[in-house]
Amino acid sequence: QVQLVESGGGLVQPGGSLSLSCAASGGIFSLYDMSWYRQDPGEQRELVATITSGGSTNYPGSEKGRFTISRDNAKNTVYLQMNNLKPGATTVYYCHACRLASGAEVTNWGKGTLVTVSS
Repeated sequence: QVQLVESGGGLVQPGGSLSLSCAASGGIFSLYDMSWYRQDPGEQRELVATITSGGSTNYPGSEKGRFTISRDNAKNTVYLQMNNLKPGATTVYYCHACRLASGAEVTNWGKGTLVTVSS
């Protein structure tokens, strides 16, 4: 199974930008649909963006238009470019990998990276 390590989190001012990375190892990265989730304190984890193994993207929430997900299969890495960040509590962003293997869904999570948007 693929192992995931997120990086790029930190403190950013409202309206600023931040780029997250998620490096994958131990699996065939190009076969996986990759997603970024966020989790605010006391809240459930929610989907921010997905990029499929074929390169199609989806942004189900309010981040559409401000965030961009991309992947580099040669580097086994998925990225999340976040622009015009809104102020709020510290949020944890998680990387998620998913693929079908023998009819069963195989999923993996990273440990997350913290993002704080504050002045």
